[in-house]
Amino acid sequence: MSTLVLTLPPGPQAPAAEYGYTLTADGHNAIRQACTSAALLPDPGRTGEVVAVVPARALSWQRVTLPQGALAQASRLRAILEGLLEEHLLEEPARLHFALQPGAQSGSPAWVAVCDRAWLHEALQALEAAGRPVDRVVPEFAPGPTASGQQECEVIGAPEDAQIVLTGHGPEQAVAVLPLSAAPALAAMAPAAEDAPPVRAEPAVAALAERLLGRPVQIHTASQRALAAARGDWDLAQFDLASSGRTRALRRLGAAANAFALAPQWRAARWGLGPAVAVQLIGLNLWAWQDRQALAAKQAGVRGILTQTFPRIQAVVDAPVQMERELALLRQAAGSMARRDLEPLMAAAGAALPAARLPGQIEYAGGELLLRGVELPPEELTAVNQRLAADGYAARSQDGALLLRPQERP
Repeated sequence: MSTLVLTLPPGPQAPAAEYGYTLTADGHNAIRQACTSAALLPDPGRTGEVVAVVPARALSWQRVTLPQGALAQASRLRAILEGLLEEHLLEEPARLHFALQPGAQSGSPAWVAVCDRAWLHEALQALEAAGRPVDRVVPEFAPGPTASGQQECEVIGAPEDAQIVLTGHGPEQAVAVLPLSAAPALAAMAPAAEDAPPVRAEPAVAALAERLLGRPVQIHTASQRALAAARGDWDLAQFDLASSGRTRALRRLGAAANAFALAPQWRAARWGLGPAVAVQLIGLNLWAWQDRQALAAKQAGVRGILTQTFPRIQAVVDAPVQMERELALLRQAAGSMARRDLEPLMAAAGAALPAARLPGQIEYAGGELLLRGVELPPEELTAVNQRLAADGYAARSQDGALLLRPQERP
C-alpha cells in the first residue's frame, strides 16, 4: 500500500495551485517526489492513503487546560474550546478550525492547533474534486518533545522568504516560527550548546542559514520533512472534518501493516517472524500427516480383520456396518438372537424397570423399544441405566415414554 504525502499550498486554492508531494511505500523512503497541480497528483492506489501536511506558517498553537468531563461531551468539545480560546484569538472562533492534541486529558494542559477554517476546507475540497480525498491532515511541525530531547532548529522556505522553525522550544516544548533574519539575534540571546543537535535546512537556504547562524547545517529536504510529519500521531481532521471511525480505523490498520511489511526499522522483526511462521506451518503439516497416517493404519486394520473373518466380502465400504450385518446373519443361522431383537430388549426392560412401572403401549422398530406411559424421574432413570448397562443397553426419556436401545460399541 502506498501513501501520498502532500503539502497544502498557503493562500487561496487557485486551480493551478501546485502541491509538493512525496509518494512512499514504507513511510520513510520516497518513490517519487515533485510539485504539480491537484489534477496531476499520482494515485496511491485503492488501498492507499493520502496525507495532507499543513505548513507551519498556516498554524498557530494554543495551550489550554480542559475542564473535567470535557472529553466525555464530544458534541460540545468544540464549543468548550471556543470558550477557552476566545480571549487569545485575533479572529472570531467560528472562522477558525481547531484540533486537539492526541491523548489529551481533562484537567491537564493540552495543545490546540488553530488555522483558518475556510482555507483548510477549500484545500481539502479541491483535492477531493481532483479524485484525491484526504485521509489524514497533519501539522508540518508539532509541539512536544523532540527526538534529541533538546530544542531543534530547521530553516525552510526560499532565500527571499526564509524562516527558522524552533521545535521543543521553551519549558512547554512549543513550536516557534520566525523569519531567518532574526537568527543572529536569536543566536546571540541563546548560544548553541556544544551537544546541540545540528541545524537542518532545505538546500535552497542552506548557505544562507550557515552564514546567518555561523554554524554548519544539515541538508533536510521538504520531502523528508513531509514524511516525518506524516509519521506523527497528530490528525487535524477533527470535528466537522473527521472521517468515519470505521474508515479511519481500516486506513490506519492498512498503514500499520504496510509499515511492518516494508519499513526498515521492522526488518529484524520480519526476519525473526518469517522462520517462526515457517516452523509453525511445518509443525502443523507434520502433525496432520502423522494423524492421517495413524487413521489410515487403523482403517486398514479394521478392513483386514473384516476380510479375514468374512472372506466372502470382496469390497469394503463401511467396515463396522458390514461386520455387524455379517454377525447378525451368523446369529440368525445359528438360531441365536441379537441384542437389537425384540425378545432381548423386552427381557432387559423387564429386569431393569421397577415393578410398578408398566407401559401402556409397546412399540418396536429398527432395533429400538419404545415403552409409552413410562416416565421416570432422573434418579430412577439413572438407576435403570446402571442395570441396563450390564446387558449392553441404555434408556432415555422421550416425549413421555422410555426409549430402550442397545449401547453403541466403541
